[in-house]
Amino acid sequence: VYKRQGDIIDAIHAAMNEFDGIIINPGAYTHYSYAIRDAIESVADYLPFVEVHMSDIHSREEFRNKSVITEVCKKQICGHGKGSYKIGIDLLLEIL
Repeated sequence: VYKRQGDIIDAIHAAMNEFDGIIINPGAYTHYSYAIRDAIESVADYLPFVEVHMSDIHSREEFRNKSVITEVCKKQICGHGKGSYKIGIDLLLEIL
């Protein structure tokens, strides 16, 4: 589990040579990390991303309604608890 923003960015860049796609739950970074967004965008032509959240971020506090990550991901899945990950994996497999 990556905690520092820089570690997440490094992992995103390294993933291009290691994986076929990424399921990402950016946590609180969802709402403000343009650095993570830019890292995803820099590899998005080679590596599809699916953004997942266990809670429905659109029904939470107003500041949590906006994701700066979504635009550079293939899809956002939220509000299905742990099932969000399963839905995200299934979607990623369809994309691949």
